[in-house]
Amino acid sequence: MSELNKKQALLIIDMQNGLFHSNQTPYLKETILTNIQTTMNKARTQNIPIIFFRHVGPEGSPIAPDSALTQIIPELEINRDKDIVLEKTKPSCFYQTRLLDVLAELNVTELVITGMKTDFCIDTTCRVAFEKGIQTTLIADAHTTVDGNGLTAESIIQHHNHVLGAAFSQVVTTDDFNFAQ
Repeated sequence: MSELNKKQALLIIDMQNGLFHSNQTPYLKETILTNIQTTMNKARTQNIPIIFFRHVGPEGSPIAPDSALTQIIPELEINRDKDIVLEKTKPSCFYQTRLLDVLAELNVTELVITGMKTDFCIDTTCRVAFEKGIQTTLIADAHTTVDGNGLTAESIIQHHNHVLGAAFSQVVTTDDFNFAQ
C-alpha cells in the first residue's frame, strides 16, 4: 500500500493508573510518557485519530471499569470530544472489542502503537494486527514494561523491538517517526 493510500491511527495501550503509577515502576517511565505525548502531539497536529485502550476486569474486582486503577493517566490529557477510549479484558486489543469496527469506520489501515506492557499487550496486539492484515508501526521508545521472570525491562523491550520489527511491525523511534498523512 502506498503512503498516499494509508490512513493511520495512534493506538495507546493500557496507559492507566494501576499500571503506570504502580509500585513496580515501569522502565524509563518519564521518557516513555514524554515520547507518547510527543507522538500524540504529532497525531493531533495532523488530525490523526487517537484510540486509547484500558485493560479492565469484572465488576467488584480491583480492575473493574469504574476503578481508579483502570482510568487513563491524566498526564495524557484525553480529548473527550475526539479521542476514542475502548476497553479490553485480554492482552489483545482485538479480542472481543470494537477495535476492528472502529478501524473500518475510520478507514484506518495502519496502527501506530505505544503504551504498556511490552511483553503482553503490545506484543499480542502487534501480532494479531499482522494476522488481520493491519499494518503496524511500533514506536520503539514509547512502550514499556517492568522487570519480570529474571529479565530486565530493558532486555524485554529490546527483544520485542527486535522480534516484532523482524516480522510483524515497522519499528522506529519517536524522533524518526512522522505520520504519513
